[in-house]
Amino acid sequence: MVTGARRPSPSESLPEFLEAILGAGVDLVQLREKDAEAGDLLRWGATFREAARRHGALFVVNDRPDVALALGADGVHLGQNDIPVDVARRLVGPDVLIGLSTHDEAQLATASPEADYVSAGPVYETPTKAGRPATGLGLVRVAAGIERRPWFAIGGIDRDSLPAVMEAGARRVVVVRAVTAAPDAGFAVRELRSALSA
Repeated sequence: MVTGARRPSPSESLPEFLEAILGAGVDLVQLREKDAEAGDLLRWGATFREAARRHGALFVVNDRPDVALALGADGVHLGQNDIPVDVARRLVGPDVLIGLSTHDEAQLATASPEADYVSAGPVYETPTKAGRPATGLGLVRVAAGIERRPWFAIGGIDRDSLPAVMEAGARRVVVVRAVTAAPDAGFAVRELRSALSA
């Protein structure tokens, strides 16, 4: 589950939202605030970290190995144009998980062996990756065939599209709007988890 810290709904605070999704079974939550400064990330991240630990979930910071290290996060997730995985590994040490986004077969095939997990997508067009074309289910099938470490399908996945993504070979998915834009975030998580385990 990937989410920002600035909640779109004034009726639900960040701690309430995190409690709802983690209580419903989210097992990894990533703080993604692309334009935020380090001080804000540290403040928000402390809330994420405490909520994740209470629920036995993993907490990952997007893009920023320095912030992940400062927060004692479980991991950092990197994009193709972020700091290279081998450099991030030197910064965060051996015990912090490193994830890496991949957007095509070549990136997937050459993903650094030092990355602990990868994501493949965006499977469908999504405003969270504006301007990046959808990969379709083809990349999911490739990942299912060649990737031996944990990997996640990502991008525009929701309750309706999930069965096709699973049929293509995904066993783990990352969602954003399917939960953050849902009227009841906890219910949305439970629906997705139920579909994943079906």
